Amino acid sequence: MDQFIGRLLDGRYEILEVIGTGGMAVVYKARCHRLNRLVAIKILKDEFSRDEEFRRRFRAEGEAVAMLSHPNIVQVYDVSSSDGADYIVMELIDGISLKEYMEKKGILNWKETLHFSLQIAKGLEHAHSRGIVHRDIKPHNVMVLKNGSVKVMDFGIARVMNKSNTLTKEALGSVHYISPEQAKGGHTDNRSDLYSLGVVMYEMMAGRPPYDGESAVSVAIQHINGGAPLPSTFNPNIPTGLEQIIMKAMALEVRDRYVSATEMLQDMEEFRKNPAIVFDYHTLMDDATRKIPTAGMPLTTAEKKVQARTGERPSASLPRNSAVMAHSGTASRSTASRESGHTESRRRRRREAEKKKNTERSRIATTAVVVCSAVAVFAIILFLIALFNGALLNQEKDMVEVPYLIGGTYSEELVAAHDDFNFRLRPQEYSENHPKNEIINQEPAGGTKVQRGSDIWLTVSMGPEPEVKKLDNFVGADAEEACKLLESQGFKPLKKKEASYVYQPGEVTRTDPSAESEVTEGQTIYIYVSTGPDIVENSMPNVVGLELNRAKELLTQLGFTNVRYEPTESTRPENEVVYQSVEKDETLDVSSEIIIQYSSGVVETQPTQTTAPQETEPDNSVLISVSWVVPESTEEARLDVCLGGTRDVIVSKSIAPGAKTVLLDLTGTGTVSYDLYLNGQFLETKTLEFTK
Repeated sequence: MDQFIGRLLDGRYEILEVIGTGGMAVVYKARCHRLNRLVAIKILKDEFSRDEEFRRRFRAEGEAVAMLSHPNIVQVYDVSSSDGADYIVMELIDGISLKEYMEKKGILNWKETLHFSLQIAKGLEHAHSRGIVHRDIKPHNVMVLKNGSVKVMDFGIARVMNKSNTLTKEALGSVHYISPEQAKGGHTDNRSDLYSLGVVMYEMMAGRPPYDGESAVSVAIQHINGGAPLPSTFNPNIPTGLEQIIMKAMALEVRDRYVSATEMLQDMEEFRKNPAIVFDYHTLMDDATRKIPTAGMPLTTAEKKVQARTGERPSASLPRNSAVMAHSGTASRSTASRESGHTESRRRRRREAEKKKNTERSRIATTAVVVCSAVAVFAIILFLIALFNGALLNQEKDMVEVPYLIGGTYSEELVAAHDDFNFRLRPQEYSENHPKNEIINQEPAGGTKVQRGSDIWLTVSMGPEPEVKKLDNFVGADAEEACKLLESQGFKPLKKKEASYVYQPGEVTRTDPSAESEVTEGQTIYIYVSTGPDIVENSMPNVVGLELNRAKELLTQLGFTNVRYEPTESTRPENEVVYQSVEKDETLDVSSEIIIQYSSGVVETQPTQTTAPQETEPDNSVLISVSWVVPESTEEARLDVCLGGTRDVIVSKSIAPGAKTVLLDLTGTGTVSYDLYLNGQFLETKTLEFTK
């Protein structure tokens, strides 16, 4: 029985059964008891887990791949170690591999091939944009779901396995899809994945991979040499445009392939819209007939004679009997020459001797030119090598290796310890699997060589996402008590003051967020505290003499809200303001009460009934002229004279600007007191004696 079945990893993952075995790991079906879901767990084999460097890179790459989130990529949930087992927790897929699907159906039609290839390319596009290169794209690593969608799995594992470049029996499943640069142990990038995708597409359309052999090494050599036959050789129903896409992705030289998965997707979309399209770019379709160099065949006896006579090996393109024919022809011509006579023979020998001399002179001249040219070229090459090596050495001095930071804690000490780089932060993310401030992703990846001073982008965990709560209603409560309660609930209260006519000073007027809003522990809650009514003051204008509506408009504009308007009998025109309770220019609260009296119009006297003449007392009224001093004003003013203690206007007089005195005619008897009002404001009281 398997050692892991029935075990509980990290107190969370219960191993149920084996569902797959690979060259470096065993895949199990498991249940996550924390989230109550089924998952797939890939556990590193013992022979790899004993290598500390391999385990470290396995974990670093797994955590980097865990940051990928795309519908065409199998999601990685967790990377961990438990009881000596290094494992990756992944999404459990209900489906079969693309390899199994191809084995069941055989050659796929072009529509199905395009359908699967588009999804694989989209997954690669997402991974490449995050700096992750798969390095092991093959049908075995593509899962086909029941709904027809596909998911790419085992991202990053191939990069870890590159630690050993030996092509073994375990690598046989991948060598059919390996890129030439991988086969040679050279530098790989995203275009290596595109080559492998092209091979997968080739196999879907042709029913077989482009290269095959008895050993992994022989297949790898074929990838290095190139020269695959066109897939249309095996399946003539392949559209030209799709064949061009496949062969461009499989170009032997990296520079001849698609630059990115995005560029390849664009051509796929163009083909999907127009299956009859023929792309106008160079592909390796002409290379399909190129022969892979092989060792020469043994020479026949006739070929050996030709080689001895001419000094050259017979061409491989000539038939085997061509050397014999040439030898026979030479012998016939020699016999004919002997029969032609001595004169013709001497003439011919003389011409041949001259021709030989000319040829020798030409050969010497050509050799001299070639030697001189070779020396010049050799000198230039030496110069360029020296120059290039110097540049490389200088550049190599500025190259530094990116540290493996995933899993570490982001801090000022970490930044100071790696002063060769410029650290940049991406938006932080919540994570159930990583504590606060732990680095969960980095770009570029650890181990990469970059220029000194390059940017390293880090994604730092904010820890588990806080539990969501609803905020209580604190409106009307004492602010201090509300703050204490919020602190006890794990929130951070912050007080702000504002005026309120509703709530007493010190009471909560509102909160931000508002009551019943969803909040998380540690969130800042703004508490607005009442300071009582907001006191606003303004200066009282003079409205006496203004028309009532104009006076109302002026007082409203100045903010006075508590104004009482009262009509009063007056000799002034109707609706003219004749009195204001607050003197001009007095400063007061805009909410203070102000009384404004306005004229209700001149009261008409009712005619009296005619009665019998009665004896009347003699009229003792006396008319006197009075001159009163008034304050000087730059504007026209009005003086109202009222009986003492009343607002009954006896007489009103306009005062010209700059006037200091006013002359009035008054009629009365005895001693009379008068109240004087200047522009509606009480001025003074005067007592007059009316005597004859």
